[in-house]
Amino acid sequence: MTIPLSVEDSMYPDPKRVRDNRITLRLDDYEFALVTALANYVGEQPATLVRETLLNQARLLLPVEANVEPRRA
Repeated sequence: MTIPLSVEDSMYPDPKRVRDNRITLRLDDYEFALVTALANYVGEQPATLVRETLLNQARLLLPVEANVEPRRA
């Protein structure tokens, strides 16, 4: 049995998709209460809710598909 020595040697098909990077976000009491209440309401962890909201907003601001020309046959 071989033990993986790093993420690249592990079972992940794309090691860059492993969520291993952190960003610190500081919220005041009201912002934190809002995020926590929303996370409780939708049944999600606060960090997951904030990450998904951020990525959804980024997709709206940076429409990658609009910048790609259709491939011609």
